[in-house]
Order: sequence, then C-alpha cells, then structure tokens
Amino acid sequence: MTVNDPIADMLTRLRNANTSLKDRVEMPASMMKMEIAKLLKQEGYIRDFALVRGKSFDNIIVDLKYSPERQRVISGLKRISKPGRRVYARKESIPRVLGGLGTAILSTSKGLMTGREAEKKGIGGEVVCFIW
Repeated sequence: MTVNDPIADMLTRLRNANTSLKDRVEMPASMMKMEIAKLLKQEGYIRDFALVRGKSFDNIIVDLKYSPERQRVISGLKRISKPGRRVYARKESIPRVLGGLGTAILSTSKGLMTGREAEKKGIGGEVVCFIW
C-alpha cells in the first residue's frame, strides 16, 4: 500500500528535473508546496516560481537555477518526515545539514521556515526536508 505524499512528489520532481538539467519543472499546486518554493527561492536554490491558475487545478512552475558553467545549485534533496514516520526536532536540537552548508525546512507553529530561522526564533517543529 502506498501513501500519497505530495511533498515527496514535489521533491522528486525537483530532483529529476535538476538531474536532467531542465530549466523549469511544473507540478500541481498546494499551499505547502508554495511555501517550500518560497523558502527555496529565499535561500537561493531556485531562480523563481509562479502559480499558474487552471480550470480544474492550479500548477506551480519552478525555474531551476544553475551556475554560468551549467553546474547544479541543488546537489541533493531529501524528505525527512514522512506520513508513516513523523520526525520532530526540539528548539535545542534543530538538525544542521552538511555542517550548516545545507538547509533544513521545518514546519512550525509559526509556519514553514528554515532551520536557521527556527533556531533564531527559539521554536522547534516537524523536519520536512533537507536541501543542499
């Protein structure tokens, strides 16, 4: 039995498009995906994203970012907390990705934020994913 996990689907689409050096990737929209895309843009992992309204459902188009030599900005993406196994971090034990070179995305009571933001605000939450 498989569980429908839209966040894992988003990360997989980003990972596959990034691996094949695509300029953009399209996926069904949700508020959580929009927030993740906003954090990825804020942290400099993607160039931009846009919401495209459709008749039956909306899509997010993410423009991927590469260096001038066409090197990938995103080296890896990993889903941490899954529907079958939720992973939480206290404010004292927020995970560091690659010794601070990567980014942890947390779902907190104040919304989605990076691990650094959560540390500054002194709140913990569910560890959604790592990106580096």
